[in-house]
Amino acid sequence: MRRLTVVAAGVVACALAGCSSSGSSGSGSPTTAPASASSSPSASALSGSITVFAASSLTGSFTKLGTQFEAAHPGVKVTFSFGASSTLATQIIAGAPADVFASASTKNMQQIVTAGDASSPSDFAKNVMEVAVPPSNPAKITSVTDLAKSSVKVALCQPLVPCGVTAAKVFASAKITVKPVTLEPDVKSVLAKVELGDVDAGVVYVTDVLAAGSKVKGVVIPATVDASTTYPIAAVSKSSNAATAQAFVAYVLSPTGQSVLTAAGFEQP
Repeated sequence: MRRLTVVAAGVVACALAGCSSSGSSGSGSPTTAPASASSSPSASALSGSITVFAASSLTGSFTKLGTQFEAAHPGVKVTFSFGASSTLATQIIAGAPADVFASASTKNMQQIVTAGDASSPSDFAKNVMEVAVPPSNPAKITSVTDLAKSSVKVALCQPLVPCGVTAAKVFASAKITVKPVTLEPDVKSVLAKVELGDVDAGVVYVTDVLAAGSKVKGVVIPATVDASTTYPIAAVSKSSNAATAQAFVAYVLSPTGQSVLTAAGFEQP
């Protein structure tokens, strides 16, 4: 079986000039993932490759799902482009060659639905926020309110990125003002700043803290002030391999796909 390929969102962006910006019309809003997905085409019916644009917080779980999907469908190749959902949505609308979009925000999914590049997305996961600090916790952070201290160096996602939007909701609920020393393009970049010790803390998803293992320490945000984001998925209307794209979406929504996401720390939508 061919090796699963993971590519950066920036690489895909380089191909935009040669891509068509047109797409068939579509409408509809995200719906909650069913308990079990509809049956996908048989292994023999699927072939070729698909490119999945997915939120950076899905890197670990979707890489695993891609490997399993390829094993279940010999001859199929899944390539991933991980990045900020807002950036990926912009690239899809501009004509980037995507077959599936998995967003960390219903807002960004709705953008491509409105543009006619997808229809009938399904919610497949939910994520909540957590504070990540270096293992030694040099700033002695014990709660989210500590991030408001002027002496604490905090990394956040950029305001338009889903993890930045969700972090802002946390701060509003906690009634604090946080002045970050850096605004990163996606949640993995925030996590990297914490792992390297460049900052005292970063606000990321629970799944990112879990995936980082011993590289960071998590400080739980109380449910009374925490915020969540919902993840929708859809096949892209202009996909050149619609059958395989739809089959991958069904796989993510299936009990097998959901078990991988649950193990990674995601909640049911």
